[in-house]
Amino acid sequence: MVLLLCGNIQTSTAQNNPYIDDKLLHFGFFLGFDMLSYHIEESSGAAYHPRVMSIGPGFQVGAIIDTRLHQYLNLRFTPALHFGERTIKYQPDTKEHKVSLLTIPISVPLYLKWSAPRINNYRPYVLVGGGVEMECFRDLEKPVLHTPFDAFVSAGFGCDFYFRWFKLCPEIKYQIGFLDAHVSLDKGKTGWDPGADQAFYTNAIERMTHQKLSIVFNFE
Repeated sequence: MVLLLCGNIQTSTAQNNPYIDDKLLHFGFFLGFDMLSYHIEESSGAAYHPRVMSIGPGFQVGAIIDTRLHQYLNLRFTPALHFGERTIKYQPDTKEHKVSLLTIPISVPLYLKWSAPRINNYRPYVLVGGGVEMECFRDLEKPVLHTPFDAFVSAGFGCDFYFRWFKLCPEIKYQIGFLDAHVSLDKGKTGWDPGADQAFYTNAIERMTHQKLSIVFNFE
């Protein structure tokens, strides 16, 4: 009996912050890294073929407002400011052209978070949601222009790690925009004209949507 009790004591782990998940409302912040891309549909008969050159790097910082709905279900509001760049290359027969687009959007998403039962000091979870993005920067001197607003859906997974004073929650999320982010010349946007010698950059694109893979570290 003594040996069994000693064995149980040695294998048990003290829980940090045992009541942190019982709060109706809690706050936090997060830092993250984005890998940015476009899904591009080219115009029919285009002489120049647009392709995303590479996965562009990005960075994000934001706030967390979390509401407990159930023992295993939370509603999360996570507004964020993003910084990133995407590069589109064009492949004609003899030479290559490139356009790099800097983006600084503010995202306003809402997520549902389903968590597994807590095991000692960790707790895995999945989350799904969606929201909108508002672009803060648009370079009117570029031959390709993206729209100021986008809507997206997102899904991901992560794990809560419980420490003495806070939770660290690394997660991976994938985001897909479903609005056309490409501004064509026939939409008549005032103040933007790439010029006749560069119009092929935007004319080669029929539709363009955002894609984003994020690695985020939440502090709650």
